[in-house]
Amino acid sequence: MSGPAAVVLLSGGLDSATTLAVARHEGYHAHALSFRYGQRHTIELEAARRVAAALGAAEHVVADIDLRLFGGSALTGDMEVPKARTADEIGDGIPVTYVPARNTIFLSYALAWAEVLGARDIFIGVNALDYSGYPDCRPEFIAAFQRVANLATRIGVESGEVRIRTPLIDLTKAEIIRLGRSLGVDYSLTATCYDPDQHGVACGQCDACLLRLKGFAEAGLSDPIPYKSRPVRERAGPGDSYPNG
Repeated sequence: MSGPAAVVLLSGGLDSATTLAVARHEGYHAHALSFRYGQRHTIELEAARRVAAALGAAEHVVADIDLRLFGGSALTGDMEVPKARTADEIGDGIPVTYVPARNTIFLSYALAWAEVLGARDIFIGVNALDYSGYPDCRPEFIAAFQRVANLATRIGVESGEVRIRTPLIDLTKAEIIRLGRSLGVDYSLTATCYDPDQHGVACGQCDACLLRLKGFAEAGLSDPIPYKSRPVRERAGPGDSYPNG
């Protein structure tokens, strides 16, 4: 496998799978990095393994950290995952599924690995449009972290710029799905749900499921993964409805 090295953060979800596909399409020798951080939806790690293999990652590493030590999130603590929220509710404020400083932590690990690999590029699938209001998905955060990366590392000081690549930052979920399909991403391999059942079947009602289903509907495609249930209500606004189950 030829091409420059890059680190790609890979959760196993739709966005990170598309990001890995973009990195591979651009010719990068992509080193995929996932995290077992105490999340309730550990099924995503099996999805990450499948995606890394299918898209030809150079290697796939799973780092173990335990953010349950701090809690503070419905994904790492005892709080319930919100279900069946309206579009306005999803877009209103920072939800309890936000994991404190998660992307800062993940990018720091990726930066350390990039230094070892001699990689100048780190890919992350953050998105500033169809997302749940997380502050560490914004362009301002990415720009600030890139400045820190170049101040705090040997490669940044001695050899040139480290780049935090965000190919999905300005895309809607539907546009992300269309892009991934054009690059050969098999979305049946991915897992997005915050609260899947014991068999890994998506709930269809958490924010992550609702945004994913909305994206597939707006892309004119069927989501290939199974769901326990799907929303039937509609959002306010012309042509802006959740898909029916």
